[in-house]
Amino acid sequence: MKRWVSVLIGVVAIVAGAAAGAWVMRGPIAVALMRHAYARAMARDPLAALPDGLHVGLCGSGSPMPDPTREGPCVAVVAGRQLFVVDSGPGSTRRLQLMQLPPAQVTAVFLTHFHSDHIGDLGELMLQHWGGGAATAPLPIYGPTGVDQVVAGFGQAYSLDRGYRIAHHGPKVMPPTGWGGAAHPFAISKTGPNVVVLNEPDLQVIAFPVDHEPVEPAVGYLFVYKGRRLVLSGDTRPSPRLEAVAHGADVLTHEGLAPNLVALQREAALKAGRWNTAAILHDILSYHTTPEEAAGIAQRAGVRYLLFNHIIPPLPTTALDGPFLGHAPQIFHGPIRVGQDGDFVSMPAHSTEISYTNRLHSIW
Repeated sequence: MKRWVSVLIGVVAIVAGAAAGAWVMRGPIAVALMRHAYARAMARDPLAALPDGLHVGLCGSGSPMPDPTREGPCVAVVAGRQLFVVDSGPGSTRRLQLMQLPPAQVTAVFLTHFHSDHIGDLGELMLQHWGGGAATAPLPIYGPTGVDQVVAGFGQAYSLDRGYRIAHHGPKVMPPTGWGGAAHPFAISKTGPNVVVLNEPDLQVIAFPVDHEPVEPAVGYLFVYKGRRLVLSGDTRPSPRLEAVAHGADVLTHEGLAPNLVALQREAALKAGRWNTAAILHDILSYHTTPEEAAGIAQRAGVRYLLFNHIIPPLPTTALDGPFLGHAPQIFHGPIRVGQDGDFVSMPAHSTEISYTNRLHSIW
C-alpha cells in the first residue's frame, strides 16, 4: 500500500512540475503559437482552398442593437474565386479579416439599403481594400439610387486620412488611384422588374425590390453560380417578390425579428421610463420579418437551407435560439440555423451538396 502511495505522490509531483514549467514558459509558448498563426494567416490564399462553387459567410449577423457576439449586418459571398460583400455594418471589416477573407481580395460590394447599421463600416472596408493589397483602382460599390451619395460621403470623411496614409507609406504601398469606392447606382422600384447588376459567363447577381417602407429603395440579391442559387433578403417585411425569387434556391439568408423577445425589451424600457426606446421597439415590428414568417416563405419557395441573419434582438446565449425561432422549425422542413458571426455555408458547383462550418472557430 505504501508503495502505491509513493507512486501516486511521484506522479502528482511530476504533473505539478510539468504544470509549473508550462506556466513559467507560457510567454514563449504563446509567442510560438502566434508565429505559427501569423504564418498560416499570411501565407494562405483562402479562396484557393475552397471548392469551386457558391459560398455564403456571415461577417456580421447582428442588428443596430449591441451584441457582444455579433457585428453589424454583413454577408460575404464567394463565387468561384471572387469574393463579394453585401452590406458593411459596424465592425464587419475586422470580422472579415478574422474569417480569413481579406478585404484586399473583395471584388465588389453590394448594398441593400442605406440604414446606418448596413453602411457603418464602409469607409473602413474601402480603406482596408486599398491598403491591404496596394489597390490601383477604387472598390466597386453597387447599390440602388443614392449609393453615389453614400460613397461620396465616406470619401469626404476619410479624405484627410487618405493623405496621411500616402505621406507615411508612400505611393507604392498606398497608390493614390486606388483609394475609396466607385459607386455604381441602379434604378429599381417595387412595381418594376428585377435588375441584373452583374452578368458574367458563370455568375449573375440580380437585385430585386423588397418591402422595408418607409426605407425606399431597399433590395435583396440573388447570386447564381454554376447551377447554385443563393438569396439574400436584406431588411424587409414578408415580401412576395422575395418569395418568387427564392423559388428553388439552395440557401435563403433571411433577416429575423422575434416579437416575443422584443416585447421583453420594450417592457423593460417602459418600466425604466425610457419612452423613446420603447417607441422605437414598437415601430421596428412593422418593417421586419418574424422567424415563422421567414420559415413559411422558405417552405413555400422550396428553399433547401434557411440561414437567419440580422438577428433581432441580441441573443447572448444559444439557449435563446429556440424562443427566437418559435414554431419556425415546424413550418420549414429543411435545415434551419440561427446565424452566428463566422458561419460559412458552401454549395459546390453542379451539385446538391450543402455543408456548414464556422470560419471563426476552425480557421486557426
